[in-house]
Amino acid sequence: MYPFIFRTVFAHMDPERAHHLVMPVIRAFGVWPVAPVVRTITRPDPALQTHALGLTFDSPFGVAAGFDKNAVAVTGLRALGFGHVEIGTITAIAQEGNPRPRLFRLIPDRALINRMGFNNDGAAAVAVRLERLRRRRRRPVIGVNIGKSRVVDVDAATADYVASTALVAALADYLVVNVSSPNTPGLRGLQAVETLRPLLSAVRDAAAATPLLVKIAPDLSDDEVESIARLAAELGLAGLIATNTTISRDGLETDPAVVERAGAGGLSGPPLRARALEVLRRVRSVVPEDFCIIAAGGVETASDVQERLDAGADLVQGYTGFIYRGPLWARQINRGLRRQRNVAATR
Repeated sequence: MYPFIFRTVFAHMDPERAHHLVMPVIRAFGVWPVAPVVRTITRPDPALQTHALGLTFDSPFGVAAGFDKNAVAVTGLRALGFGHVEIGTITAIAQEGNPRPRLFRLIPDRALINRMGFNNDGAAAVAVRLERLRRRRRRPVIGVNIGKSRVVDVDAATADYVASTALVAALADYLVVNVSSPNTPGLRGLQAVETLRPLLSAVRDAAAATPLLVKIAPDLSDDEVESIARLAAELGLAGLIATNTTISRDGLETDPAVVERAGAGGLSGPPLRARALEVLRRVRSVVPEDFCIIAAGGVETASDVQERLDAGADLVQGYTGFIYRGPLWARQINRGLRRQRNVAATR
């Protein structure tokens, strides 16, 4: 049913408008008495329970940052079968993000280009929602992804990240420093090790007991990937997310004119798969066994998820696949993972 709805309705609609139309429906899935009914259909098999970051996840598969920026649909996403929800990216100062249009589908590639620019309600407003969520008995693991406020100079980035951390760290199950979005001027420059070290050290200290991770870009060189991974482990971070979106446009099947019209922004979806997998493997090769890696980028099927787990990921995230697969996507992934494990167990 969903592929038909996508082809006939959503594919002809502005992607951001479609997202905003769908979000109230997802929110409704998380409200009693709807949530228990939906959960009976989507609940992950207990065999998929995963332990990482000192936490227990119902499934290794969760929602990447960007889908629920303001923590408004967390319980609905749990009801749909996701093992964790990473909200954000949020900034210390509320901001509208880049001008619209800023989200584009590349349908032949089942991909997206976005230049959202960290549009969000700000850390203080999101903290209020997180506090309410913490009181709920049935909720997923909640990660909080933080970024630099656009109006803040790069030189003052550390203080800006620390301001967000002070507001949300204690309310998060884990915290992520996003220095890899291509849509905030100067942000990716913070990935340089000499700049990243004081930033991560300051946020780590402010986050106190909350597990801290850093999210990196796939466009880094292999040496840069390994250097950042070693730095994160050296500083005592809990883990790393590999990877964010890419600025590359290589290997696309979509008409080049369509890609050109979309313009600048981060590319996500299957075209990112090979590089994201390579970055994951490089990170795993240089960090301790107990260092958590969350894999993201180009994940759409259960086979994709299992491939990341086999390559050393502890958890896996997706976003773009939701647009092309629909609300039962997590259920499809979780059932596919269970089938694959049953087959492997009989060999």
